[in-house]
Parts: sequence; structure tokens; C-alpha cells
Amino acid sequence: MDGMNDHRELRAGDRERERVAEMLRVAVAEGRITLEELHERLDRAYSARTLGDLDDVVADLPGSEELPAAGPLVTLAGADVLELHTLSGRVEQTGQWVVPERMSAKAGRWGKVRIDFTRARCPHREVVLDVEITSWFGDIVIVVPRGWRVRDDEVVRRWMGAVHNLVPEPLAPDGVTVRLTGYVQTGDVWVRYRRV
Repeated sequence: MDGMNDHRELRAGDRERERVAEMLRVAVAEGRITLEELHERLDRAYSARTLGDLDDVVADLPGSEELPAAGPLVTLAGADVLELHTLSGRVEQTGQWVVPERMSAKAGRWGKVRIDFTRARCPHREVVLDVEITSWFGDIVIVVPRGWRVRDDEVVRRWMGAVHNLVPEPLAPDGVTVRLTGYVQTGDVWVRYRRV
């Protein structure tokens, strides 16, 4: 199986079906499809078995263009900027690592980026993490220790993009602030606070 079709063969879950259903509801509200088309496409979405089946349901709608296949990319670019980018794969930064002052996380269609700071060593009081999700079903998960704070007020939410961030307690005296910038077009950024 070549890289371009890898994601199309994966089994679809309820979460992916619901996102496609919401995309269809937005399309009917914008006059892009009729109510009759909505019902027909919803039937196809809820009975879809693979991600490829779901792709086909929304292929002619804006924001649903197929991204070229690409594996994950992790690089340190320029002056200590950690880049975690993927179009349709999965990329992770976990375990013991040294946190740079600037980071970038990008996820495209079906892309998943996970950044776990719980065992990382961070020499900075503030870290800037630029996030970008450009297509449906992209996710960025950020895991930080309790006592850290993730600020998301600078993230632009476009169309149906969302940032899920419930801070459980104030910043600890030795805590780090992760300042999110960038934009989320239609996917989700999930922030998790863990006890170490």
C-alpha cells in the first residue's frame, strides 16, 4: 500500500463520522448542498467504514481537499526551533528531552501531533508553541505537568477549529508558561495537565 492511500484504509470511528456530519451541516447552512443531499450524505457518513469512505462524502466541499501523503517531520530549524509537522501521519515528542524556547506543531488532514512535557527538562520560564491545523481531523495534543500553564488566547480559531484547555490550578513558582500562537482551522488542540 503506498503512502498516499494509507489513511484511506484506516477504520473510521465515531469521532471522525461526527466531524464529517458537522461539516455537512455547515455546508447546508451556507447553501453549498441541499437538504436532500444532506440526508443522503449523512447516511453515507454514518455508515462509512474507512477514512477513505468519509473523504469521499465531503470531497467536493471547501476545506476537504486531499493532502499529499507525507510522513512525520521532526527537525530543529534555525536557532533552536523544534518543528513537529505532519500532513497525514503521526509525530510525537515524548520522554526525556530538552525544551527549546520556540516550537512549531502542524497537523494536516488526519495528522496527529503529540507533545509531552511531563519528563522534559525546560530551562525557560516561557515557551512559545506555534500551532497550525489546516484541515479536517487534524489534532495536536499537548501534555504538561500540573503547575505549568498553557495560554491559548493568541490562537485564532477559524471556522470550526477549537482549543480545549481547562487549567486545573494556578502557575507554580517553578512552573513554565507555554504560550500558544497560530491558528486552528477545523481541527482540535487538546491540552492535558498531568501529575508528575
